[in-house]
Amino acid sequence: MTGEETEELSDLLRERREKLRRLRFGGVDPYPLRAECTHTTAQAVGMLEEWKEKEGAGGPPDVIKLCGRIMSVRVMGKASFAHIADGSGRIQIYIRLGEDGVDEETYELFRRNLDIGDIIQVEGTLFFTRTGEPTLRVTRLTLLAKSLRPLPEKWHGLKDVEIRYRQRYLDLIVNEETRRIFITRSHIVAALRRFMDERGFIEVETPVLQPIYGGAMARPFVTYYHALDQEVFLRIADELYLKRLIVGGLDRVYEICKDFRNEGVSSHHNPEFTQLEVYQAYADYRDMMSLAEDAFFQVAEEVLGAAQISYQGHIIDLTPPWRRVAMRDAISKETGIDIEKAPTLALLRQRVEEEGLEVDLQPTRGTLVDEIFSEYVEPKLIQPTFIVDFPLEISPLAKKKPDQPDLVERFELFIGGLELGNAFTELNDPEDQRERFLAQRRLREAGDEEAHPMDEDYVRALEYGMPPTGGMGWGIDRMVMLFTDQASIREVILFPHLRTKGVGR
Repeated sequence: MTGEETEELSDLLRERREKLRRLRFGGVDPYPLRAECTHTTAQAVGMLEEWKEKEGAGGPPDVIKLCGRIMSVRVMGKASFAHIADGSGRIQIYIRLGEDGVDEETYELFRRNLDIGDIIQVEGTLFFTRTGEPTLRVTRLTLLAKSLRPLPEKWHGLKDVEIRYRQRYLDLIVNEETRRIFITRSHIVAALRRFMDERGFIEVETPVLQPIYGGAMARPFVTYYHALDQEVFLRIADELYLKRLIVGGLDRVYEICKDFRNEGVSSHHNPEFTQLEVYQAYADYRDMMSLAEDAFFQVAEEVLGAAQISYQGHIIDLTPPWRRVAMRDAISKETGIDIEKAPTLALLRQRVEEEGLEVDLQPTRGTLVDEIFSEYVEPKLIQPTFIVDFPLEISPLAKKKPDQPDLVERFELFIGGLELGNAFTELNDPEDQRERFLAQRRLREAGDEEAHPMDEDYVRALEYGMPPTGGMGWGIDRMVMLFTDQASIREVILFPHLRTKGVGR
């Protein structure tokens, strides 16, 4: 903000505080305890449209009360127009001094002391103007909250991305697209719950604070539980607790929850994110593919009204079935490297150099395979695709493929170049699981901060017997990105994490 803009803002703040002083001096409470709203603005418009269809001219005689924020004002002598907005939409109001309008005191209150951004309650009857705009003829007006800061200028709106994220309340007030995104997000989550409930899954809650984190390859956030004198972790996944419930006989469970991973922030990553995790007894990863296809298809049909969506310039068809591609084949197609013919880290590094690939060096063959895939394959997976058959060493919780024990029954789901989901045929052999955990421990001791820790209680649970199980998790935030055509995850998280800085007053 320039010095001139800062000075102009200071003048506006002083002017609004002076109006606040005048209101209080005149006996007007600028922040009353209660409001009375009989209709939303959307209901009022609908009521007027219905009257027009049935009766034609005029408007319903009912006196209604609306509440909302003043978004525009046009003062014309003894009559004025304004628009107010609530959570459902906006409507025009007509304020006139006279017998069929408001008294002089109310009109002067509106003309001299109210501003764009103030929240008011208005009472009156509905009508259409000569231009056909739904309007409320105001007979009573009450101030509900005086706004001391001006909203962004009407025609330019709120463009500064950092301000939009840091002051999301302001973004929601002035940007209709932002409101649309988060209303759509709410509908997506509600539709997902209905989808899972209709298929016999029950929603459960598992601990956010965990003595041993697990269920993913990630670095956790660490905190301290003073009452127990114990270090605990914010969960990185729900997986191990949900599978304990499968052991306990809850055959179909899901959780929509916050997970936390102590990693970088990017357009696709936020350290605090929302995930759906689902586990089904007597199922495998193929059943999870069918579940994912059906869920995305049904939610799109319910929330967006179509199975075809537009994402970042691509038309994507969510209609099942989706294609299945082995990781080996996908990497070979895009890079020319057959990873099965490079069975060691040294050989795979050699092939990377021969092909001139630019990837970060990785400590194990499995993580290097994953890095190659992420850099050269993932961005090209636009139409819905299940990538299957992952290396064993980066999948410590998945069952081995019977005919290829160096691979596991695992898939990741990609749409629009986004990784949206991860699923396994769950490992339920306690002895194999213990060995996998021990292998991860060795990687951890060698310096891999994301290696999976040993969880003795989880192994103990498996020793009681877990049925064949399919499990899956996918990111709600990225699903919302896809369904609302947003390139950045920050656009679909109400309060994304940002580096702390001083907040102006």
